[in-house]
Amino acid sequence: ATTAPRIPPTRLALHHFDMSYSLQLKDLWPSVRASLLCEQKYGALLNNFSAVDHVTQELELLNATDFVSEAPQKAQRSQRGAAAEEAGRGESRSQEGSGEGRTVIQAEMSPPHRASISSNIKCYTFPRGDITRFRPARPDALGLFDYYLMDAASLLPVLALNVQPDEFVLDLCAAPGGKTLALLQAGVCGHLAANDVSVSRTKRLYQVLHSYVPKENRETVSVTSYDGRDWGQLEGGTFHKVLVDVPCTTDRHSVMEDDNNIFHKRRTKERQMLPMLQLQLLMAGILATKPGGEVVYSTCSLSPLQNECVIE
Repeated sequence: ATTAPRIPPTRLALHHFDMSYSLQLKDLWPSVRASLLCEQKYGALLNNFSAVDHVTQELELLNATDFVSEAPQKAQRSQRGAAAEEAGRGESRSQEGSGEGRTVIQAEMSPPHRASISSNIKCYTFPRGDITRFRPARPDALGLFDYYLMDAASLLPVLALNVQPDEFVLDLCAAPGGKTLALLQAGVCGHLAANDVSVSRTKRLYQVLHSYVPKENRETVSVTSYDGRDWGQLEGGTFHKVLVDVPCTTDRHSVMEDDNNIFHKRRTKERQMLPMLQLQLLMAGILATKPGGEVVYSTCSLSPLQNECVIE
């Protein structure tokens, strides 16, 4: 033990990913690997409880754009391009095999249209290839910070949850609080339960709420530190929407930071047990949901064992 070379957890993580993700992603892995090893790029989630007009102007002058409002436009352009390409190929085939039928089938399979919460959520990012850092958030006259810096991809589970007015929402693994704050920015939750098993991380969640949300708006939020696996027994069949953003290998952190790294040799058993923990949390989230309600399960890992296999 004293003479064996000490391999840092980041190198162990990268070796593990090289072995597993190269098989999974094949030719895509080199570019994904480069992305994981790049400096983290943040988005600025605007705080609607603060005076944000001047902040919006400031960010736009820096050439940052709101990726939430841009996404539907990009998707429509992509769909139109794909439909045109499919139709072009279909002209040389029989009518039965044309692209039109496929478009109709997709439309029929789409969920019914509902009001989207995304119009209330704004998160600014710099263009691709631009790694400019945002200035630190500043408090307004009431002491509320103007934006919250987070990985923009962390907003995707919140947008997928698509909370409707007056719905009861559970964020089962809420700390440090970015997704909870984003849910509040939508301004539609009837009640929001934010839970995290870690007391220290729950303190961080409290700090975020106090720094960004006025007292009267915090009254719709309850913060708890229960073991999320027990939630189905605590408040079963209660919530319209449940977000289960589970602990995972946190791939980028694992290859970049030795501190608190899940690939540390002391945490091998903990890492191996992650899929079981994730499954138990997801089951608890499902049990906490009303009949007809919706659950979003999310990770920040590429691992099929932590994603598809847990769902299956």
